[in-house]
Amino acid sequence: MADRKKRLDSNVPGDFYVDATCINCDTCRQLAPLSFEEVGDYSAVSRQPEEAPQIHQAYQALLACPVGSIGTEHSDKTRMQTAMASFPLRIENEVSYCGFNSEKSFGANSFFIEHPDGNWLIDSPRYIKHLVEAFERRGGIAHIFLTHKDDVADADKYAAHFGAKRIIHQADSEAAPTAEWVIGGEEKVRVGREFQIIPVPGHTAGSMALLYRERFLFTGDHLWWNHHTSSLEAPTRLIWRKWALVESIEKLLDHRFEWVLAGHGDRVRLSSADMRACLRALAERRKKGSVSSL
Repeated sequence: MADRKKRLDSNVPGDFYVDATCINCDTCRQLAPLSFEEVGDYSAVSRQPEEAPQIHQAYQALLACPVGSIGTEHSDKTRMQTAMASFPLRIENEVSYCGFNSEKSFGANSFFIEHPDGNWLIDSPRYIKHLVEAFERRGGIAHIFLTHKDDVADADKYAAHFGAKRIIHQADSEAAPTAEWVIGGEEKVRVGREFQIIPVPGHTAGSMALLYRERFLFTGDHLWWNHHTSSLEAPTRLIWRKWALVESIEKLLDHRFEWVLAGHGDRVRLSSADMRACLRALAERRKKGSVSSL
């Protein structure tokens, strides 16, 4: 829980605040962008929410924060319960954002897909009763897709509870040594008619993306949207191999999709044509950067 005594001076006066335990993972800024901003090395409340929708988003951010760094001077139990009930948060149709980000994955986002052939969990949130019950109501979990070794979090607990099959790449398998399905190589793997597993080494040797219905691309830490620059971005540090990252970005140009749903960074929906243009622009920037660094 957040500590008033550790309230950061960068917060504006008012009810909501961020304390000094913040790890600056950007979860709150994604959920409540009108209230939270990055200030120095932390997130902070830049504008106190006043209207009901903004207050609701701020409570969602409070609950999703992986380290409990967000607090209120005067908690509203009804609004807290309403925010709790909103998770998993529907993004579009059968695709949801789980919330309750885990400190074990540095606050990475995780997602849930309801599918008649078995539901999918993409990366892992905290293992909590509310989500377990929510997943049970929606039919359980058949597959847990792990984008890379950093965002495994509590996947083993969800797998044990639901009897789910964990999927991870061989190059990152030390993070889930008892995973039921280990992907090898760099060729895409089809799962049924609507899912494609696409190895995208670069951030880690075993990074993978999941493409669903040629519409939703779950990217882990390989790719995300930067709303400040209105562009797709990819890692510039903590990279396994720079040239492999560029090749993996270009590999995605062979696929059609409209959503980028990232572990870190903003999610975005664009037309498939605009998404392809943004992806090509990113690939060109990175190729130029690789050449200039030689």
